[in-house]
Amino acid sequence: MVDASSFGWDGHVAPTPLEEYSRRYADFFEMRREDGILELRLHTDGGPYVHNWAAHNAWNRVWQDVGNDPENHVLIITGTGETWFQGDPRQTWPKPLVEESPDYIFQQTIDAWKLIENFVNNIDIPTIAAVNGPGIHTEFALMCDVTLAAEDADFMDPHFMVGTAPGDGLALALQHLMGTKRAAYAIYGGTSIPARKALEYGLVSDVLPREELVPKAWQLARDIMKRPRFARWATHNILNRPWRKLVAEDFGFHFSQQSLATVASKALIPDPDLVADARQRKVW
Repeated sequence: MVDASSFGWDGHVAPTPLEEYSRRYADFFEMRREDGILELRLHTDGGPYVHNWAAHNAWNRVWQDVGNDPENHVLIITGTGETWFQGDPRQTWPKPLVEESPDYIFQQTIDAWKLIENFVNNIDIPTIAAVNGPGIHTEFALMCDVTLAAEDADFMDPHFMVGTAPGDGLALALQHLMGTKRAAYAIYGGTSIPARKALEYGLVSDVLPREELVPKAWQLARDIMKRPRFARWATHNILNRPWRKLVAEDFGFHFSQQSLATVASKALIPDPDLVADARQRKVW
């Protein structure tokens, strides 16, 4: 930890140390840091991540603590096991959102909004995602500087397919990286975007066997660490700037449309029949 007293800053408020915030988010992330490289591994009870609103609430705050810690120099994000994301929508959405209290709707809105804003604006270090298998909610993986994918990873956006608008950031990433027409076709059809197709479309940086994925991320992170700190910081700012501009200009519009579509429908979102269709297609 940097000793701020050596700068002559009396009254300096130290950032939250890794030892503290790693415990705070231990139910959602396994964290390890070596030589300034921080790995965040999504998990649920030590296994593959299963989507839940407590984790969704934590994401925007973990980005702040990671970004505020000067001992973090490179960030690696990955999942656990053979999937990036799991979760049955029937459990995630037990009733229509419109039936929840205003405070509940507000908090879920803020969580979804800030998890994207804080990811692109609060993390000022090089970022590497290692998408270890299929699963949705890959928007912050796609917004990393480098995105590595396992052979069976998938980057489809299911929102329209299951009855709402695609506004949580994934459609924004797809439009930016693969183009307007390809993104529209994939979103309207709930089309699978497997890893090799994602590489062809420019969504990911490389596709690797699962067992090589995280070691490759660490190798790249160690190569990045060989460069001076100011060079790392400034290069990330250059590479991240398109995301910051895009989020500032368009994300609020995207997300407000999803919120409107979800609440105004006054129906269970996702719709049970559409969810069943998605399950047959192995979306979840």
